[in-house]
Amino acid sequence: MQNFSDPAILFFVFGILAGSLKSNLEIPPQISRFLSLYLLMALGLKGGFALAQSGMTGEVLVSLGAALGMATLVPMLGYLVLRRFLNGFDSAAIAATYGSVSAVTFITAVQYLDSHGIAFGGHMAAAMALMESPAIVLAVVLANHARQKAAATVQPGGAAAGSQSRR
Repeated sequence: MQNFSDPAILFFVFGILAGSLKSNLEIPPQISRFLSLYLLMALGLKGGFALAQSGMTGEVLVSLGAALGMATLVPMLGYLVLRRFLNGFDSAAIAATYGSVSAVTFITAVQYLDSHGIAFGGHMAAAMALMESPAIVLAVVLANHARQKAAATVQPGGAAAGSQSRR
C-alpha cells in the first residue's frame, strides 16, 4: 500500500481518474515541455554520474550492449508482427512506441527498488537513456520504407499498380 504514496503513481492514478471522468483538465504545453526536458536532463545527468562513478567495466558494457540490442530487437519484432494487421506507417509508429523506454516506468521501478533496499547498477539510468534512440531511428527508417513501398506501387499516371484506369 505504501507504493500508492509515491508521487509518480499518484499522478498516474490521477490522470486515469481525470480521463475517466472526462475532465477538461489540461497541462499547458510550456509546462509539459519543461517537465519532459527536466525529466530527460535529470535521468541523463543521473546516468552520466553513475556511469562515471562505476567506470566502464565489462559488466557495464555488457549491460549497455544488451540494452541497445533489446531496444533494437523489440521494435523490429513488433513491426514484423503488426505489419500483418496494419499498414506500414501505423506498424512503425506502434512498434516505436513499444520499443521506446518509458522514463516514468523506469523512475517508478528505481523508486520501488530504493524503497525496498534492493541494490541495482547505477549505470541502468545510462542504459535507459541509450534505449530511446534505436526505437525512434527504426520508426523513421521503417516509415520511410513504407513510404517508398507505397510510392513504388503507384504508376506514373497516379493509378495504383494492378488497377485499370478508365478512359
